[in-house]
Amino acid sequence: MAATLYLLRHAKSSWVDPGLPDHERPLARRGHRACKLLRAHLQAEGIEPALVLCSSAVRTRQTLDRIAPALPASTEVRVDGALYGASVDVLLARVRSLPDALESTMLIGHDPGMHDLTLALARPGALRDEVRPKFPTAALATLALTTSWSAAAPGTADLTAFVTPRGLAGPSA
Repeated sequence: MAATLYLLRHAKSSWVDPGLPDHERPLARRGHRACKLLRAHLQAEGIEPALVLCSSAVRTRQTLDRIAPALPASTEVRVDGALYGASVDVLLARVRSLPDALESTMLIGHDPGMHDLTLALARPGALRDEVRPKFPTAALATLALTTSWSAAAPGTADLTAFVTPRGLAGPSA
């Protein structure tokens, strides 16, 4: 069964307190604005993951909190400490561990993990080329796996969408 994987990098975090541990950094004002745009996008596109796995970092949990109103009440949400700073190998192993009956999952994590996983899973194409240079904060990649979760491997997904806050805000942003 094919599945849909949504990879969301947390929204822009604040560096106001340089002494704050990385894990504890909250969202910046710009991050709050990006979440509002992203929430509207999720609603408009009918993006309704069955499962959300979110890093335990403050900024990822705040990103989740701000997009949560766009998610169905039936969406299962889990905060997963292993996603904080996870490498592409750890993230791919996590994807492979998902139950094959699950139709869609959203991972909310960090750079470079979200970027690297998108590039690893996506087959070559124009949209993948667009992602290659940068995966901005609050960017969302949508991947349609051509395999089961357990068989996910490099090149086994089609990158069907890639949105950024700047793109969602329009040309004047």
